[in-house]
Amino acid sequence: MTSSVATRNDARVLTLSGLGGALEFYDFVVFVFFTKVLGQLFFPADMPAWLAQLQVFGIFAAGYLVRPLGGVVMAHFGDRTGRKRMFALSVFLMALPTFCIGLLPTYAQLGALAPILLLLLRMLQGLAIGGEMPGAWVFVAEHAPPGRMGFAVGSLSGGINAGTLMGALMAAGLHQYFSAAEILDHAWRIPFLVGGVFGFISVWLRRWLEETPVFAAMRANRQLAGELPIKLVLTRHGGGVLASMLATWILTAGIVVVILMTPTLIQSAFHLPAELAFRGNVLAAFCLIAGCFASGWASDRLGIGRTLLAWSAGLAAAVYALYVDLAAGGAHFLPLYALAGFGAGVAGVVPAVMVASFPAAIRYSGLALSYNLAYALAGAITPPLIGYLAARLGAMAPAYYVMAVAGVSVLNALYLLGSWRKAAAARLSRPTPSA
Repeated sequence: MTSSVATRNDARVLTLSGLGGALEFYDFVVFVFFTKVLGQLFFPADMPAWLAQLQVFGIFAAGYLVRPLGGVVMAHFGDRTGRKRMFALSVFLMALPTFCIGLLPTYAQLGALAPILLLLLRMLQGLAIGGEMPGAWVFVAEHAPPGRMGFAVGSLSGGINAGTLMGALMAAGLHQYFSAAEILDHAWRIPFLVGGVFGFISVWLRRWLEETPVFAAMRANRQLAGELPIKLVLTRHGGGVLASMLATWILTAGIVVVILMTPTLIQSAFHLPAELAFRGNVLAAFCLIAGCFASGWASDRLGIGRTLLAWSAGLAAAVYALYVDLAAGGAHFLPLYALAGFGAGVAGVVPAVMVASFPAAIRYSGLALSYNLAYALAGAITPPLIGYLAARLGAMAPAYYVMAVAGVSVLNALYLLGSWRKAAAARLSRPTPSA
């Protein structure tokens, strides 16, 4: 009886957390699917198209730059007052600016103030997502049964990345049912307005979640961090921060380059029609979700380090094959994009690396700092860097970038395998305390 109740509760936690996270992540990523449209609407008509697109990519990147601030502040209160409160607040702070973007006047209506308002709302989105992702992983990991943490956080990552699939479906649907003129006129507002409403619904859904057993036990036993959690992270867990940041880097390569940027890049570099590009993106996003589930499952059985190594190498190979095929005409575009999406499922094992790197009392702060700082650097730099590299190295530049990051991730995985073996050996060598 107890077991079945625990199982039902675990399923509810994972379902509600994943659904709320998916709705919030949709709000954050739908922006990039309409980069070309927003570039036309929020910048002067006489501005070159490539420059307007670069400007919008810059606004998209600004959401990453403010993530560490939002993540550290929310994590501080999450480690001191509870996971659940911050888990709900982050959703509300995402839903509100998303809805407001859908109501924004364009450059033709408001002039230079329009892109400034777009930038401010994007930064508010960044503050919200900075607390959401680490909080979601900690929340689910601390509810997970023993030996199931990897699958729990991998499943959550798959659920959250369903938001990417939702964004891809929305973009594909709009291009299917509306003309280019209709999208520019009014239909571009639909995904943002819908996303805002979804976000408000997810705030309501999270009312039904309970505080994590780990935090409740720490609070009952007065084991919460006595010092500032972020200070303890920086002074005592530098190795965990570095390993977590490097793991996050490969996550950004898979999500930002393969899933979010590739549909736009292949239209401009390889001249694929928008409909085919977004159809492939839907398929890749679906395979990303499957990859997250698979890598989370594998991390519980093969180990976190081995799974990170295998998925990083697989992602590099898949992306290289995709771009080589595109350069040759794209005859196998859809299946290879699907394979690259499955490789981007490395996102399922990355949170397991971070959860295992920090003790419970400062876990939220450790994840928030590492994940958001790495995402702020890599996520903000990647879009303009890819644009720069493409101009210098040609259309294969995105593949070269992902391969380089994957190489670093393989080295990180080898380091983790060595450090965890040493830690296990040290624990086994200690005498067992007498009863």
